Amino acid sequence: MSADLSGIRACVFDAYGTLFDVHSAAARCRGDLGDNADRLSALWRQKQLEYSWLRSLMGAHTDFWQITGDALDYAMAAVALDSPALREKLMSLYLTLDAYPEVPKVLAQLKAAGLRTAILSNGSPMMLDAAVTSAGIAAQLDHVLSIEGVGIFKVAPQTYQMAVDRFALPPAQISFMSSNAWDAAGAAHFGFQVIWINRFGQPRERLPGTPKAELSSLVPLPGMVGAQPA
Repeated sequence: MSADLSGIRACVFDAYGTLFDVHSAAARCRGDLGDNADRLSALWRQKQLEYSWLRSLMGAHTDFWQITGDALDYAMAAVALDSPALREKLMSLYLTLDAYPEVPKVLAQLKAAGLRTAILSNGSPMMLDAAVTSAGIAAQLDHVLSIEGVGIFKVAPQTYQMAVDRFALPPAQISFMSSNAWDAAGAAHFGFQVIWINRFGQPRERLPGTPKAELSSLVPLPGMVGAQPA
């Protein structure tokens, strides 16, 4: 998939996995985790997502910070780690995840071209504020939208509606970027012009909603939505 997008007036980004490297917290603790680092990080992310979907189906919403902690507890148990101090360290590091290297420049190019920008994330407001501040990208974002505003996780349509309402634009004038194939499918099904940022070479999901383009990073994005590279 590769295509230029037309009529785009706003660019909306998923946060975790798209702008911020969800595996950077465990990577920074590799000395503590040893051979468990990669497995723990993968399980942590897997359970974080599963719990968001399951809680949405159960009608048992809690915020993403609680889910992140619950998922870490599962992952630590799965690799037979029992260390409150290490748990606290990993949770703290999740608030300052590394931004992918291209993120600041891409956001600056979009803003310079007059496009409006936002994050739309499952993350709680506290988590998103910490990540955005740590990455130094607040000035390049018009809005940081948390699904806590509607009390259900993506891919519920009302989560994507938040961007439509905030920008007062139809879905077709909004480009949505996510590294999560399920999120890309959900956003495309909603009506956004979606670019799937497939950072890890994953197969597409067999779900309704087809992204208009697939990239391995955000680098080509400005040219695709009409912003000239700086």
